[in-house]
Amino acid sequence: MDSGGIIPDIIDSKPGAVAKVTYPGDVKVELGKELTPTQVKDQPEVSWEAEDGALYTLLMVDPDAPSRQEPTYREILHWLVINIPGNKVADGQVIAEYIGSGPPEGTGLHRYVFLVFKQEGKISTDKFIAKTSREGRVSVKTRDYIAKYKLGNPIAGNYYQAQYDDYVPTLQAQLK
Repeated sequence: MDSGGIIPDIIDSKPGAVAKVTYPGDVKVELGKELTPTQVKDQPEVSWEAEDGALYTLLMVDPDAPSRQEPTYREILHWLVINIPGNKVADGQVIAEYIGSGPPEGTGLHRYVFLVFKQEGKISTDKFIAKTSREGRVSVKTRDYIAKYKLGNPIAGNYYQAQYDDYVPTLQAQLK
């Protein structure tokens, strides 16, 4: 994650482990590997080494909006799940529904970063962002979530890179 510029762009310290991220069709995320928006349009399976009885937060952001050269909207929130028991993401509380990668045409590669944090305790919020909504997704800061929810350093992480393909207009059309 150091070589990809994730540190210091969105976090200050390297995650302790690599999160396992697999999209439908057995498409695996490998640190920095390029995937297409078509390959990552559906929600992936994510797992990590979890402690029994612990709760976790899973966050996915794009720090390169509208482009890596001019990230004026850094960061775009793609997915946020809190209160995950162990690594059972499906049993957590979804704050922001998953949306795939939608880098605008001509903006080059964007990084899509998954971070997992161990929570100090249960987080209470009724905030919810539907997968059809842009509201609450633009110009978010991972560091703000870390501070607000007292998340500390990420215990696991992974990322891929993607650039525009023919699926992007379909994704953009579903966002209000």
